[in-house]
Amino acid sequence: MNRFKLINKNAQLMAVNASRLIFPSTLLSTKKIIFTITLLYCVNATAQQNTDTAYQRVIAERTAKIVNTLGITDAALNKKVQQQIADQYINLNAIHDKTKATVAAIKAKPLSKDEMNVAVKKEEENKSAQLKQLHAQFIAQLKTTLSEDQIEKVKDGMTYSVLLVTWKAYLEMLLHLTKEQKDQMYAWLVEARELAMDEGSSDAKHAMFGKYKGRINNYLSAAGYDMKKEGEEWAKRIQAAKDAKQSQN
Repeated sequence: MNRFKLINKNAQLMAVNASRLIFPSTLLSTKKIIFTITLLYCVNATAQQNTDTAYQRVIAERTAKIVNTLGITDAALNKKVQQQIADQYINLNAIHDKTKATVAAIKAKPLSKDEMNVAVKKEEENKSAQLKQLHAQFIAQLKTTLSEDQIEKVKDGMTYSVLLVTWKAYLEMLLHLTKEQKDQMYAWLVEARELAMDEGSSDAKHAMFGKYKGRINNYLSAAGYDMKKEGEEWAKRIQAAKDAKQSQN
């Protein structure tokens, strides 16, 4: 059922319920029912339109901010890339919303726990497959208009530059990493960014990085790093640098 059919169905149900409350059965007329349905439909449709407009405005602002980092001087190309990224956000949102609705419908059914888990898992796997396909199509599309460096900036922009911030923090905190350790850590952060790009919210994007940071910390702990101690020593170095700067001023 598409969004507009759903709105229409909801409006009709609301109208029937409202008519029972507003009008005594003896006074209820066809005209009043039609008027109530029309009124509630318009209110519902207007609310949906306002929500869509607000979402589109947020997406436009977000994509403009990302594209402004790419150094594109051609106005037509700038607009084209903004539209590509905006479309990606909209398509991602559609996939995530569909899965949420499907999972909610599954949980509303009289299923056993095992049956429900199987159905939910199947839907999540379906979502992952759709996201993977959409991701590949999006990157292929960007390659027709942008350089590799610009695509990297788009990826960072869509994930709040968490990769860059996290990588910088690890390098500042851990002063004796081997090349092999650095390569593995960076590869995991890149993998986290690819997956985080396809998440539907800021919290979900950060959670994806959190999952991979946990993997990295376990990897380093197994290599002999005391992550708590390393963090404390790093905090001391940061404070010492601040104190030194203040004394110079």
